[in-house]
Amino acid sequence: MSNPTNDSFDLILSGGLVVDGTNAKPFLADIGVRGDRVAAIGDLSQANATRRVDVSGLAVSPGFIDSHTHDDNLLLRKPAMEPKISQGVTTVVTGNCGISLAPLLHDSPPPPLDLLDLGGSYVFSTFAGYLNALRETPPAVNAACMLGHSTLRAAIMPNLDRNATPDEIERMQRLAQEGMEAGAIGISTGTFYPPAANATTEEIIEVCRPLSQHNGIYATHMRDEGDHIVEALNETFRIGKELDVPVVISHHKLMGKQNFGRSNETLAIISEAMKGQEISLDAYPYIAGSTILKKDRALLSAKTIITWCKPFPEYTGRDLDEIAKERGKDRWDVVDELMPAGAIYFMMDEDDVQRIMAFPDTMIGSDGLPHDTHPHPRLWGTFPRVLGHYSRDLGLFPLETAVWKMTGLTASRFGLKDRGVIQENAFADLVVFDPATVADAATFETPMEHSRGIHQVYVNGTQVWDAKERFTGNFPGRVLSRD
Repeated sequence: MSNPTNDSFDLILSGGLVVDGTNAKPFLADIGVRGDRVAAIGDLSQANATRRVDVSGLAVSPGFIDSHTHDDNLLLRKPAMEPKISQGVTTVVTGNCGISLAPLLHDSPPPPLDLLDLGGSYVFSTFAGYLNALRETPPAVNAACMLGHSTLRAAIMPNLDRNATPDEIERMQRLAQEGMEAGAIGISTGTFYPPAANATTEEIIEVCRPLSQHNGIYATHMRDEGDHIVEALNETFRIGKELDVPVVISHHKLMGKQNFGRSNETLAIISEAMKGQEISLDAYPYIAGSTILKKDRALLSAKTIITWCKPFPEYTGRDLDEIAKERGKDRWDVVDELMPAGAIYFMMDEDDVQRIMAFPDTMIGSDGLPHDTHPHPRLWGTFPRVLGHYSRDLGLFPLETAVWKMTGLTASRFGLKDRGVIQENAFADLVVFDPATVADAATFETPMEHSRGIHQVYVNGTQVWDAKERFTGNFPGRVLSRD
């Protein structure tokens, strides 16, 4: 810790409980910011500052890094990024589940690519063009962006419900190479979804070859998160080993009542595989997931809520069983009438959710869908929910561990240099919150509520959120690369 007395700072946050993102015990200190970096940590009571903010009684941590988002289009359409900055998020990882906004020119992309918007958004023929747009009109948060394998398929293949030909694989690989050269941090797959369901393991390995050359991440929404999850895990490990790159298992979960409790099995398998290769995983703090409306999910889900519905917008926010009853049909038959649509599915067990979150290597990612009319509350509430409900109220892990899972752990696994920690010369991505009151306010009934207890948020040394004034009007976000 520093103890400068004659230094001058742009900002001093004084008297806060510093939770530094390393999983170390919190400590009381002042934090001095100069430009976009943390310049000093310690007793800065005698130092000069353009602005000094008393944060005594509050915690100061690194800004939260959302390891799993679908914010690719939100960054451009609504760059204030209010769902994220209001809960303390300063960096988002985009391009997950095989879905990225580039490189693809398309008026009406197939589901689930339409989750990034319902038309008119796929206007970037190159990944470089997308990243340049982010740089030219910066958002309020930083963005680390991945290429989506399903997007590459849609850009090259006229028909997605088949295996790719050798020529198509080669053309996808060229697009992947261009994207990695442009600044993508990795490639994601979503073989669970129809556009990539017919992609073989060999296709994925060949398309993702540029990852090896560019030190990229391989992230995946696996083929199966239910009955056949072990086979899906083994495929994931094989791809990572063949490419010799780090693997991220996206939103690890066990779907369906028959699989409740199997996280004991899957976490043991993941732990064993970690001994031989670099593997990470993320999770969100809810027993319900959200994606496009699918018959198989709707049939198995204990409860299904419609998040958007193109043919019947009035059903948004409604329970699928109630809709089916009104229309005089069963759940299975009514789904066809509602599509295309999105849904929230209650298909997980709370014990599994907690066990996966408490697993030492689990990062926190929201997996929120910002373009849903009635989104899952995770879009607005994920990070305060972990801090409040799971860490403070249930004692699942201490405050410093909760923060680490959202900051230092994520930055290290994604290779985001000088992010996710409060240390001298680290970037000044900071959140000031009240550990006693921080909580999610978004619910399944009212999903777009600001969280409680988030007082201030800074991105690259510039304030973007104030609890009283809300968004500050500043757009200091940057496109981040993998170190």
